[in-house]
Amino acid sequence: MSRVTVSAKTMERILDERYLGVGGKAQRFFDSEVIRRCDKYVPMKTGNLKRSAWHGTEIGSGVVVYNAPYAHKQYYEGRNPGTSKTGKDRGRYWFERMKADNKESLLSLLKQLTGGR
Repeated sequence: MSRVTVSAKTMERILDERYLGVGGKAQRFFDSEVIRRCDKYVPMKTGNLKRSAWHGTEIGSGVVVYNAPYAHKQYYEGRNPGTSKTGKDRGRYWFERMKADNKESLLSLLKQLTGGR
């Protein structure tokens, strides 16, 4: 009778090897890149709202937080994009619009970083 021995890596180890675990290199990169790429879409009067993402986010957590007191209202009820004097792209729903414009390049960068195809 033959014996077969199978050895498999744990999911946690696979994620760590690909830098995909919480706090891993890929997650830290992605969080930072999302904030950086959202910059031109975030409404700006004083700059506090866009800077609040760097202060409110724990880079590597997978959650980007704009913690200015008025962030929620600006995101859902702010001016329509194109109506601001500070930039044609600035306005509400900044993350959704950034994602629509940058999804493919973000995925490509993550694939390179994690060894994906």
